[in-house]
Amino acid sequence: MGVGAYILIQTGVGQASDVATEVRGLPGVLSVDAFTVHYDVIARVEADSIDELGRFVVRRMQPIDGVTRTLTCPIVAL
Repeated sequence: MGVGAYILIQTGVGQASDVATEVRGLPGVLSVDAFTVHYDVIARVEADSIDELGRFVVRRMQPIDGVTRTLTCPIVAL
């Protein structure tokens, strides 16, 4: 069973659309939406483990041009 999470992404001014487009193309990304609140893009992702999720965010999402900050929110089953 994998780990699901929402990744909240802040972008530079005017870069939300480009960041959202690039994030959509990453493996493991289930959905991407752009917002006009504190975080500009929110992605729902799945990974095999919490460690893989962390590596994915640090190695694949944070280096995207225009990403200034991310916040990872793992999904828990209640």
